[in-house]
Amino acid sequence: MASDSGDRLATLKRCLSVLRDARNDSEQFAALLLVTKAVRAGEVDAKTRRQIFDAIGFTFPTRLLISQQAPADCPPHTFRALGLTLLACFCTDPELAGHSQILNKIPTFNDVLLSPCDPDCTSMVDDVYQCLSAVLATARGPRELVTKGTVSALCQAYLNGGHSSERALTLLEGLLAVAEAKCWQRDAPQLLAVLSKLSSDFLKAEDMTKFELCEVLPRFIPLSPPLTENSQGSECLCRLYKGLADVLGSKLSQSQRDPALKLAASLVQACGAEWIPAGSAGSKFLALLVNLACVEVRLTLEEPDPLEVEGKKEVVTACYVLMEMGIQECLREENPLLENVQKMQLMRIMEEAFGAVIFYLRQVKQEELQDPFIFASVRVLGAWMAEETSSLKQEICELLPFLVDYARQLFKEGSPAVSLPQAELVSTEGSALPQDALRFLLPGFCHLTAEDKPRDILIAEGAPALLCEYFLQQWEVLTSESTAPAPLTSTEMSLQTMCGIFLNLAVTAPDLVRRDKTFSSLMDVLLKSLPRLLPQKHHLVLAANLATLGLMMARILAGSAALQGTQRAKEFFGAAIRFLSQAHVAQADPSSDGLALAVSPAYASAWDDIAELWFLGMQAWAGCVPLLPWLPHIALGARWLQGLAQLLSQVAPASVDCELVTAFQAVLVELARASQQCRDVILSHHGMEWANLYGMAALEQCLAEQGGASSTLGGK
Repeated sequence: MASDSGDRLATLKRCLSVLRDARNDSEQFAALLLVTKAVRAGEVDAKTRRQIFDAIGFTFPTRLLISQQAPADCPPHTFRALGLTLLACFCTDPELAGHSQILNKIPTFNDVLLSPCDPDCTSMVDDVYQCLSAVLATARGPRELVTKGTVSALCQAYLNGGHSSERALTLLEGLLAVAEAKCWQRDAPQLLAVLSKLSSDFLKAEDMTKFELCEVLPRFIPLSPPLTENSQGSECLCRLYKGLADVLGSKLSQSQRDPALKLAASLVQACGAEWIPAGSAGSKFLALLVNLACVEVRLTLEEPDPLEVEGKKEVVTACYVLMEMGIQECLREENPLLENVQKMQLMRIMEEAFGAVIFYLRQVKQEELQDPFIFASVRVLGAWMAEETSSLKQEICELLPFLVDYARQLFKEGSPAVSLPQAELVSTEGSALPQDALRFLLPGFCHLTAEDKPRDILIAEGAPALLCEYFLQQWEVLTSESTAPAPLTSTEMSLQTMCGIFLNLAVTAPDLVRRDKTFSSLMDVLLKSLPRLLPQKHHLVLAANLATLGLMMARILAGSAALQGTQRAKEFFGAAIRFLSQAHVAQADPSSDGLALAVSPAYASAWDDIAELWFLGMQAWAGCVPLLPWLPHIALGARWLQGLAQLLSQVAPASVDCELVTAFQAVLVELARASQQCRDVILSHHGMEWANLYGMAALEQCLAEQGGASSTLGGK
C-alpha cells in the first residue's frame, strides 16, 4: 500500500508539471482531472497543496467557475465542480482561505447552495461547505460572509433539507457565535424561519433528538427583540415553552437536564419571563425551573469538588440566570406569574442556594479571581443582595471583605476574562472587556451602608475610596455619551445608586465624610457636574441625586476651601436652586375657580423617583445657609424668594400639604435669619400675611423678631 501511495504521489507530481507546462486547455484539463481526483481522495499534504497552488494559482479555478462550456460527454457543471474542488483544497491552508480571491467567491458559493442539487452535484455542495467553513475561521471571514448574503443562503439550504443541510446549520451556529447582532440585523426573517423549524422539531421529537436540539437552540435565540415583535417569534416561544415543560416535567439524567436548563436560561436572557404563559401551568413551570436551578447550584457548590465544579460551570451559570429571574418574579406585584405561597416557597429555596454561592466564594483562591465563573457568582449574589436585605446577613457580612477586594481588583486591573454565555445579559461581540463587578454590587452596598455592622466593614475595607474612583470613571463615561435623550443606561443607574450610598454615609457617618479626603474629591466633582447636567432634562433623576448629595455633603464640608464662595461653588448652589425652585407650579384647580400647587410638568414623570430627594435637598439647602454666609446673595440673585412668595400667594393654601409647607418654611426662615435683604424681600411680598395663612409659625416669629430688632436699632 505504501508503494501504491508513492506511485500516486509521483503521478500527481507529473500532473503538476503538465499543469505548469501545458500548451493548451485539453492537456491542462487532463492533468487537472488527475489532480482533483487526488485532492478528493485526501492524498494531498500541505507541501503538495502549496505546489498545486503555485502551479495554477487562483486564475485557473476562477476560469473554471465562470466557464459556460463542458468537455464532451461530461455534465454541464464539470468545470465548475473542478474549480470548487481546487478552491476547497486551497482553503485548507488558513492563509489562502482568507485571501481576497477566496472571499470574492462567496457569492458563487452561495449560488451553489441555493441551486437544485442533482445526485452528481453533491461533491460541489461538499466543497462549498468546506470553503465556507474555512472562510468562517479567518479574521475577515465572518464579516464578509454576513455582508455577502451567506446567512440567508445557509438558512435556505437548511430549510430545503438538501444534501448535507446539517452542515448549513453547523455553519450558522458558528456565524451566530461570532457575529450574532449583525446576522440578526441583516437576516432576521430567514433566521426566524430556521428557529421556527427547530422549535417545531423540538416540540415533536420523542427521542434523544429533543436533547440534542436543546444544545443547538440557544444559539438561535436572539438577545434582540425579533422573538416578541411578531407572530412567528411568539409561536416559536410557545413551542419552546411546551417542549421544555415536557422535558423538565419528566425524569431526566444529568446529561439530559443540563442542556434543558441552558436552553431555558437563554430564553430568559432574551425575553425575561415573557415566554412563560400566565395561569396555573405557567406558574408551576416557573417554580419548577427556579427550583431545579437552585438544586443544581446547591449540589455543585455546597461540597465543591474542583474537578466537578469545573465541568459544571456553564450549567450553573445558566442556573444563576434562572435564579435571577426567580428573584424578579417573586418581587413582581403587577400581573405576577407566581402566587404568594409559591413566592414564599421559592424565596426559602433560593436562600439556601445563595448560601451555597456564598460558601463557594469563601473558598476562592487569589489565582482563581480571573475565572469568569467567579464573576457570574458575584453577579448573581449582587442581584440577591439588591433585593433581599434580611436573610443571610451574617454570611454576607463575612463575605464583604472578599467582595470589595474582588471588585477593586477587577476595577484597578481590568479583567481580561470573557464571560461565560449566561454571565452577561448583554455581551459585546468579539471583545474581552474588563468585567464590571461593582455595577452589580452597588444596589446591595446601598442597602448595607444604611446598617451599622456592614457599613463599618465596608468602611474598614476601603469601599468609600473605591466607590469614589468608580464614580469618577462612570461620570466620564456618561459625559462622553450622546447628550440626546435615551433609555436609562447602566452607567447612569450606577451613578444614581452610588449617590444613594454616599448619602447614607453622609447621614450616618458624617465624621468619615469630614476626615476622608475621598469625599473632598467627590465634592469637587459634584460642584462642577451639577451645573453641566441639570439643563439636560432627560437626566433629571441623576441631577436630583447629585444636587441632594452635594447639599448634604456641603453641610459637613462647609469649612473646606472649595466652599468659600468660589465661582464653582456659586454655580453649584445656583444650579441647586434651579432644581429645587422649578419643581412646583401654580395651575388651574378643576374643583374651584382658583389655582392649586402642583408638581411641574417637567418633573411629573420622574416625581416618584425624586420626591424624597427634593425634600431632603430643601432641608440640606436650609442647613447650609448658616454655614455659608454668601448663600443668601445667591438666593437673591436667582430671585428664588420672589418666585416662592409669588407661588404661595397665588395658590389655595389647602393645595399645599404640610410636608411642603415645612420644606418651604425651613428655607425661608434660614434666609430671613441670615440676611436683612432676604427679610425685606419676604416682607415686601406680603410674607407676614401668607406665613400666617399657611401656618408658618416659625417664619412669622422670625419676621416679627427681626422686624422688632430693626425698629429698635433704628430708634437708637
